[in-house]
Order: sequence, then structure tokens, then C-alpha cells
Amino acid sequence: MKPLVEPSGDGGKSVELESIRKDFPVLEEVVYLDNAATTQTPKPVVEEMISFFYEYGANYGRGAHILARKTTEAVETARETLAKFLGASPEQIVFTKNTTEALNLVANGLEFKKGDHVITTQLEHHSNFIPWTSLRRKGIEVSIVEPSTHGMLSVKSFEASIRENTKVVAFTHVSNVFGTIQDVESLVNLAADYGALTVVDGAQSVGHMEVNVKKLKCDFMAISGHKGLLGPQGTGALYVSDPEILEPSIFGGGAVKSVTVNKVVFEDPPYCFEPGTPNIPGVIGLGKAIEYVKSIGVKKIEKWERELGDRIRKGLQEIEGVTVYGSGTTGVVPFNIRGIHPHDVAIILDEVFNICVRSGHHCAMPLFKILKTEGSVRASVAVYNSKYEVDQLIEGVENIASNMG
Repeated sequence: MKPLVEPSGDGGKSVELESIRKDFPVLEEVVYLDNAATTQTPKPVVEEMISFFYEYGANYGRGAHILARKTTEAVETARETLAKFLGASPEQIVFTKNTTEALNLVANGLEFKKGDHVITTQLEHHSNFIPWTSLRRKGIEVSIVEPSTHGMLSVKSFEASIRENTKVVAFTHVSNVFGTIQDVESLVNLAADYGALTVVDGAQSVGHMEVNVKKLKCDFMAISGHKGLLGPQGTGALYVSDPEILEPSIFGGGAVKSVTVNKVVFEDPPYCFEPGTPNIPGVIGLGKAIEYVKSIGVKKIEKWERELGDRIRKGLQEIEGVTVYGSGTTGVVPFNIRGIHPHDVAIILDEVFNICVRSGHHCAMPLFKILKTEGSVRASVAVYNSKYEVDQLIEGVENIASNMG
């Protein structure tokens, strides 16, 4: 497999990378390293959504006329594309507006009884933490597994928490703070030994690396459309291994076969979980985005992003006064400069060096209690970033650290 970028004298760029970057016009204006929050959307995806608006914009699943049929076909084609990408079947794919909604569909759609037990972790994004801890008000017991300070979840820590009455084990695939990859298969096997369901937050993994849900054997995986898949915001999905174990928790039109004053008969999965008009142009765009990612190659994307992430980590670790957190191997790198608030670092990088990064607690407040810090600066790469941009970040951080640290 050829690398995405061959070494050259033009700042680490190649013909292939240059071709990719042309699909993301904003990259001509800024160094964009906030990809763990949202990636940019390539031109072919935007053009696909424009085609919907201009050529056949109608509602989905709600009409017999030609435009409605074409809209419905386009949405279902996107579902099939995503299912194939994940190694799933179309009926196992529920479209959502984001990973957060997907995770909440599981927490609200499973049948719990008082005394059931749930495990989540202190490594989680709030969207895979709050829905589970909120179940306490229903009499559900919740255990919180603590990660290492390097951002890893150990199987032993789950073994110490899991019980015979454990119903759900929820954890992230790749930490949105550390960029660390968790041992999903071992955790799924452990949960299965106790008859517990597994819920995996795949927001930072799907599209950034190969993910096959059949191989992972998880029961649920929540997916973001606007991160590794390069799709538009407002798109996501939930993979459901066995849709029969999940009950609809959001109600409305399009999700029912019949309604009387006394009885509701729901549509078969996945449609029973998708009431109301979906984000039709977004879903269509997501399907196109997956094809775009596939055309580059997920293995190639993973290799390139890891190379850039390693370059950032190594460069920042050599700067006096800079702390790089965790043992991540992906393109997500959190760090701080001693004596300077993360927000101030981000503002300076933006206003002085034209570099966009994230600062704060990254929607993972419980995790920063372990790190004993208010937050961090987070640089995160995507397939379209270059070595030259990474070096600009390192140079900017070194400048800030030497002048203000």
C-alpha cells in the first residue's frame, strides 16, 4: 500500500494530498486542526446535497410521486452504503442527527427494571456518560470505571465492576480527549460472559480506521457523520445488532403502520426508530462522504493520520514547559503549556498563527478530575492535513511557550 503522502520538498505535500485538499476550500484560509470536533466537508458531498435541493427535493417515505420516490431511494442508498461500510445490514442502521442522539436512543429504548446495573467510564464524552448516570433516578445502579492517566481502560477494571445483574456496559472506542484506542473486542467478550449488552461510542473511530461491527460483536455502536466520515453536521447513525431488543423512544409520523385511539402499531426496524422528517440532504451527503472516504482508503487514512499525530506528539514533547497527555496513537493530541490557560493558547494560535484547535474540557469534565487540570488544548488531524501544517502548530506552540511560559 502506497502512503497517502510521499516525501517531497514542498512541505510534505504530494500530488494526491494536493488533490484532496482542493476539495476543502477553507484550507486555503486557515490551518484547521480541530477535526475531532468536526471535519470539513468535501466539495463532492456539498454538490450531492445541492443536487437534492435543485433536482428532486421532496420528503422521504411520504409520497408516490417521482420526486418523493427519488428522495426515498437516495436515503435508502445511503443506508445501504453505511451498512456495507460497517459490515452490517441496512435494517441494523438507524439514522440520527448525531452520536449523542444515537446513544440516548439506546439508554431510553432498553427496558430496565429497578436493581439493574450499568457500567460506563470516566473516559467518556458526556453523551456516553450522562444518559447512563441519569438512569439512577429510575433505580438503576451505575458503576464508573476509571481509566489510567494515560487514557486507557483496562479489562481488569471492568472485571472488578461487572456483576450478574449488569445489563449494559458502555465505553468509547477511541477517546475524544486522548486519542487512545480501547480494546473493544476484549470488553465485548467480558460483557457477553455476563449476558450484558455493549454500547460503543464510535464517534472518533469510524472513518479514521477500519471498523467492522460483526468482528467487534458489539450490540450497539453510535456513529458520527461529521467526523471521520467527512459528512455534514447533523448526521449520525446507530448500529443495532438485534433491533428487536430496542423499543422506540421518540414518536411521530413515519414510524408507524397504524394508529387508533387505543393502539399504535410501529413500522419494522429501522423505520420505527426514525419518526419525523429526517435530515434528508445530510443523509444523502453522508452516503456520498462514505464513498469519498472509501475512494481514498481507510487504511491509508489511518496510517497518514497516525503519522501526523506522532509528529505532533514528538514535536510538542520536545518543547520545554509543554505537557502532552496520554498514550494515544491516533491523530488526536491533547496538551497544555505551563502557566497559560488552554483557552488563551487556542486564542493566540488562532489570532497570531491562523491555526484552529480546540480548548477546554472537550465535553469530558469527569476525566479532567483525574488529570487535575481545567482542560487542555487539543490538536486533531484529518486526512487532508499536511506535515507542513503540523510543523506550523509545533512552531506556534514553541513560540508561545518561550515568550509567555
